[in-house]
Amino acid sequence: MRKQFRDLAAPEEARETIASLELTPDAETVPLAEARGRVLAERIDAGMDVPGFDRASMDGYAVRARDTFGADEADPVELELVGEVHAGTEPDVEVEPGTAVEISTGAVMPPGADAVVIVERTEERDDTLVTYTAVAPGDSVMPAGTDIAAGARALGPGTRITPREIGLLSALGLDEIPVRGKPVVGIISTGDELVRPGDELHSERGEIYDVNSYTIAAGVEEAGGVPKFYPHAGDDYEEMERLLRQAAEECDLVLSSGSTSASAVDVIYRVVEERGDLLLHGVAVKPGKPMLVGTLGEGSAYIGLPGYPVSALTIFRTFVAPAIRDAAGLPEPRTATIEGSMAVRERYAEGRMRLMPVGLVTDGDGETLVYPVDKGSGATTSLVEADGVVEVPPDVEYLAEGESVDVQLFSPDVRPPELLGVGEDDPALSRLLDRVPSSRYLAVGSREGLRRLRDGVPDVAVVAGDTDREVDAVELGSWTREWGLVVPGGNPEGVSDLGDLVDSDLRFVNRDTNSGLRTALGNAVADLADERGTTRHALVEAIAGFDRATKAFESPARAVQSGRADVGLGLAATADSLGMDFVSLGVQPVRVLADPSRAKKLSVQRLKRVVKGGNDVLDSLDGYELSGI
Repeated sequence: MRKQFRDLAAPEEARETIASLELTPDAETVPLAEARGRVLAERIDAGMDVPGFDRASMDGYAVRARDTFGADEADPVELELVGEVHAGTEPDVEVEPGTAVEISTGAVMPPGADAVVIVERTEERDDTLVTYTAVAPGDSVMPAGTDIAAGARALGPGTRITPREIGLLSALGLDEIPVRGKPVVGIISTGDELVRPGDELHSERGEIYDVNSYTIAAGVEEAGGVPKFYPHAGDDYEEMERLLRQAAEECDLVLSSGSTSASAVDVIYRVVEERGDLLLHGVAVKPGKPMLVGTLGEGSAYIGLPGYPVSALTIFRTFVAPAIRDAAGLPEPRTATIEGSMAVRERYAEGRMRLMPVGLVTDGDGETLVYPVDKGSGATTSLVEADGVVEVPPDVEYLAEGESVDVQLFSPDVRPPELLGVGEDDPALSRLLDRVPSSRYLAVGSREGLRRLRDGVPDVAVVAGDTDREVDAVELGSWTREWGLVVPGGNPEGVSDLGDLVDSDLRFVNRDTNSGLRTALGNAVADLADERGTTRHALVEAIAGFDRATKAFESPARAVQSGRADVGLGLAATADSLGMDFVSLGVQPVRVLADPSRAKKLSVQRLKRVVKGGNDVLDSLDGYELSGI
């Protein structure tokens, strides 16, 4: 039976439901050396005076203040020196009328003394102290209990322990303290397709590495909890039930990811309904609609996150992390919000709140621009390439270009990259960008890169080959790369030119339509069609796999290397690096183009210098040559 999302809860209802769950662990006692970052569970009163004695706060001489009255530079007072007291020793001398005792900072004031004359205002002559200043009782003396008096409230419950508090607790002689427990959070990933990192992956079975367990665990630690991993559950009902029950017994909160959407194989909501209490199923928010909230067993809290990494992490950050922080007694993190202007118009009309991942970039005037970063919930790189989230209310249908928005940064330390580039993916470019600090590059292809440059989003676009559109841009530099067909080592099929793809029954892997390599191949097919007196369409239809598109420059070669194809579109440099054979079809220019309004940005100028001086990079790659400007 397929579970339906009929009545999606409002985001505020989801927050209230999660807040109603009992996550708070019992208090515990920890050694002072391990207390930094923890939160006090109860009030701590001082059991002693700090300091526990009257002590000198300056180097000088302990005296009876009345013996110095009237002393000045013209008429100093002479006192008999009768001894000395140093820090950490018990005084063995008493200050009688007309006498003084040499004293060090921090030393116990000797009996009879009520003030210290600082050494700079005195002079010693044999056994006589000459003081050129008068002092009042208490001068340069720290009385017992000045820091904190016995019985006083030292720290209250809820205080987060920093080095400052550790200093006070040390002064009170405490070697262990009571702290709030850290909520233990059980983490279970579901889905038959998941494999733990480090285990063998079989992509041909549709397997993918388990992303959520590790990213969510890191989020739990950041929020003040203790993650506890459980074995991979798969989509088996009995195994899922067993793991959830075990986790409920051992943890304050159980988090699962996957198996929460309205699918026939998603059974986790049945486990919660049968073994606990399902409080909420589905939230009116994008990404992350399929969220579960409930209890398991004897009331252990349970939250089911969506399976797609972007959805899971966004929902965790928005709804779950605040609950963990509250249970751990930690405050909300300091505000991490930045205001910027939308670089492009963004349409949205789905009737539910959208948590839109966005990236940041500065324009030529240093103003912050905001652009959407959304490859879909299944793409883990969306959050890596994004700097924060813009919360779009359900009644907003679009954000206009130039509209001011508030970006909730993923961290208060987030800063826009110094350089934002988009366009063709290229091995030489990857190496050159390593020399530009704080750069971000989105490999969206040449055609899409030009479109984004025209729209004013990136600083630069990298374009390979001929394009069907031109934009106003400043060329920073260029190079050429040899392109063609990548085949297995030894070229077992004897591929010699493009015609072999048309005339032979070879399995081919192409690049996507935004790629400059795809454009070059399409032009070469058109030229071959002219030679043969036929149409481009006819030749394309004859190539088995022409429409089999891949996103990255190595992907076709990898498909050939694994035996999933006979021939792939690629670069001479790729074939060389993978130990494969190569059939050259031509040389293609690659240009680095800058937005004219940002050509003077320091990072853009640095990229220009890097490209001009990049001979060593290009010489290390087969088929590459610097063109210059």
